[in-house]
Amino acid sequence: MATPTLATAASGSTARGGSLKRSLGLWAIVGLGLGYMTPTVVFDTFGIVSDETNGAVPSAYVIALVIMLLTAVSYGKMVRVYPAAGSAYTYVRESIHPNAGFMVGWASLLDYLLLPMVNALIIRLYLEQVFPALPAWVTVVVYTLFVTTVICLSMRGTSNLNMVLLVGAILAMIAFVVFAVIELVRGAGAGTVVSTEPFVHDGVTMTALLTGATVVCFSFIGFDAVTMYTEEAKSIRIMPKAILLTVLLGGLIFLVSAYFAQLRFPTNAPFGEFTDDPLPQIGLLVGGPVFQAILVAAGFVAALASGLASHASVARMLLVMGRNNVLPKKVFGYVSPKTRTPIPNIIIVGAVTLFAMTFSLDTISSYINFGALIAFTFVNLTVIVHFAWRQGRRHIARDRFAYIVLPGVAMLLTGVLWSQLHADALIAGGVWAAIGFVYLLVITKGFRIQPRGFDENQPVTGVNKQLTDEHRQETR
Repeated sequence: MATPTLATAASGSTARGGSLKRSLGLWAIVGLGLGYMTPTVVFDTFGIVSDETNGAVPSAYVIALVIMLLTAVSYGKMVRVYPAAGSAYTYVRESIHPNAGFMVGWASLLDYLLLPMVNALIIRLYLEQVFPALPAWVTVVVYTLFVTTVICLSMRGTSNLNMVLLVGAILAMIAFVVFAVIELVRGAGAGTVVSTEPFVHDGVTMTALLTGATVVCFSFIGFDAVTMYTEEAKSIRIMPKAILLTVLLGGLIFLVSAYFAQLRFPTNAPFGEFTDDPLPQIGLLVGGPVFQAILVAAGFVAALASGLASHASVARMLLVMGRNNVLPKKVFGYVSPKTRTPIPNIIIVGAVTLFAMTFSLDTISSYINFGALIAFTFVNLTVIVHFAWRQGRRHIARDRFAYIVLPGVAMLLTGVLWSQLHADALIAGGVWAAIGFVYLLVITKGFRIQPRGFDENQPVTGVNKQLTDEHRQETR
């Protein structure tokens, strides 16, 4: 699934130093956000979550949806405060402290580096099932070479492509629901289309559901991509609603798909050895070889488009960090004069992607969730700090509820999910955070100076984000 960089890239073109054309309405932005979330990912992680929850995947999605909706409300509040930024890093840097912002940005950097690997891994798992004789390393190497070459030649975004793929993915998922209902009526799976079994039954525990919810949070990663379109929205006032609708509609798509998948497959037994990513098996078992081809094609193309977008995004983020001297400028700040792309960064991301040969989807999704849940937790905290503390909006009941209770509950719940991550993810994430802390000590000379920013403060890609007078008026 694709997500934007911490310094978000714009999809439209503009003159250097100018502002973006504000032409996107509410539903156009929601559609772009859903495209980033990649709806078919619900099938990719279904086997993992079904195993974790003892066959209660929909309940895990309900928990995750509630937490993500609360967090989306916080994003909606902060995007109006910082409409030209749209990143957890910037919110924390400006609302709490630059050092705290750096650490949140560093944690999120792990996510962005690993997201391109996820897409390579998903495609590898697809082809392992469809073409069992094809070695895994061949798939990963060919995919990585293709994506890396394409991005080296052009950094153009894939927003329009994501919209087309979104429609195709949703149509494929509707077809899945239709096939599943037909089979359930005929007695397959649970043998009914209405049941509480997918949500709760003997053997389901809250601890297991929280663990499952931590995994399915992976499905929601990317909803904050909506903030990257703030400067192209017809009105900044629609952004909080767009963020909330993206999470709500995406969550409903996940929930409905998971419900019928759980009814049709109460256990993972039909998937055999392919529980790590059962999408091809789901397609085959509910609709036969033809529907399997359709569902795999939808997932494959969506993963490829997502891989292109995430690869370009993290390369661009590293470029901004290099230009701002957060990372060594000579390497990370270099742009090829011939292709006008940051080739060293693109190659570095490609090298990381090659690790998709060996990692499992469960492991990588946990690593990604480590940084994502930290970012979500701190976004909720920034609402309390900015509005309740700095602006003093805590003296009436309505303000206390909006700026303390809601973000406080969301912060607590995201923290709970973070604590349910696998031990390997917590260890690896802890090591990554320790490296970031030591690096922060070095670049701030023992906290004597402020760290330089992750976000864009110069037109490194021909787009200089500026807060227009119209935006300033709307945020008041």
